[in-house]
This record gives sequence, structure tokens and C-alpha cells, in this order.
Amino acid sequence: MTADDLYRDVLQAEPPEGESPLDAAERRQLFEGVWGAPGLSIRDRRFVTIACVSAAVDAAAMDAHVYAALASGDLTVEQLNELTLHFAVYCGWPRASQLEMTVRGQWQRLHDERGEPTPPFPDRTVDELEPADPTERLTAGVQSFLDVNLIEAPSQDSPYFHAGIINFVFGHLWLRPGLTRRERRLITIPCVGVSDAFGPIWSHVTSALGSGDLSPAEMEQVIHQVRAYAETPRAKALEAVATQWQPTS
Repeated sequence: MTADDLYRDVLQAEPPEGESPLDAAERRQLFEGVWGAPGLSIRDRRFVTIACVSAAVDAAAMDAHVYAALASGDLTVEQLNELTLHFAVYCGWPRASQLEMTVRGQWQRLHDERGEPTPPFPDRTVDELEPADPTERLTAGVQSFLDVNLIEAPSQDSPYFHAGIINFVFGHLWLRPGLTRRERRLITIPCVGVSDAFGPIWSHVTSALGSGDLSPAEMEQVIHQVRAYAETPRAKALEAVATQWQPTS
């Protein structure tokens, strides 16, 4: 598949006209060398890319990639809403507010282009906040932390660990049904990478590999995608951990 074909598939738009030779070469490298590489699907790469461009608050790129995810049918608006919530936890609520507005705007744009009324977002119910019982939520959070990170949960001796990490992040967020655990890893890994957070980088790269949610070849492609849409040093930080990981016997 040519770079132009990949551009159309990825961005659901026609390639730009009148490019300089350098721009054309960069576009070929991006679409043939990154988006067209084996190891991850275009849909998988959308999670990584949206996380990266949203972390940079690159409004134009956010519009383009969110629109394309919707127009292609690769991601539903509900999946993008779940992506936004997960992104908020791992890359910051202020940045996620821009992503929230982007999803709403591109959802409207898509339906305007199709001449269709835009379906409203559904009202949320208390049932979505399960488990509602605090004790049950903490118990679930401890098990979820182990399942995701492959290490025992930390002591709940601070608000950060008790109310935040165990109660909400692992007692609720990772257990929400809107995205699979693998899909949440495709969001989390670029988020911790662009945040320069060594502890979470080590934890989430090694646990994604150790759990089998991502193979080493898939992790390599995640890192290539991060390198394409974020700064190279961030990708190298992820790569440094991934290359040191060894499977347990």
C-alpha cells in the first residue's frame, strides 16, 4: 500500500497537494514507515497517536485523528469517551478537557458532513460507578492493581494510594467495561512516556509485556508510534525499559 493510500485510510482525507520534496518525504516515512509497519493495526495505532497528540495539546492533530477514528469506524464515540477518561488519569485532567471538547466537536462535524442529526451523549447513571460499596471497591482495587501491574498493591497509608490509586484508578477505572485491558495499555504507555515518569514507565511497560497483553514486537511498534508523535527522548525512555525486560521462566 502506498503512502497516499495509507494517508487516506488513516486520516480519512485526501493527501495534501503542493508539498515540498521534504514534506513529501516526511509523509512517506510517517505513513509507509510507521502506520504501514507490521505489528499493530491502524486501530491499535490510533489509541497511541491520540494519546500523544492530546498530551501535546496539538489541537489540529487532535481534530484530525479523532475525526478519522470516528469516520473510519475504528473507534466509537463511546470508546473515545472512555479513552478520554483514561487519558485524564494518566496524562492530566486539564489536557483531557481539551480532548473531551475535541471528541464532542468531531462527533458533531461527522454528522454535519453526513447531513444527519447528531445523537446526544447518553445521560450517565449511578450504575456505571460500580462497585458502589467502598469496601468492595477497595478489595477490587487491590486485585486489579495486582492483575494490571503484576505486583502487590501498595499500602493504603496516604490519600494518594487509598482514595486515588486503589479506590479509583484500579478499583474503578481499569475495571470499566468500555475498553479492554490491552486497549487501556495502548493509552497508558504513551501517557507515562510523555510524562517522563520513570516509575510508571517501568511498571506499565514491564507489566504489559509480562502479562502478554503486548508482545515484544507489539511493544516495539508502540514505541515507534510514540517516537513519531512525541519527542524521541520519550520513546527512548520506553525503549530502555522494554529492551531490558526478560520473560520469567
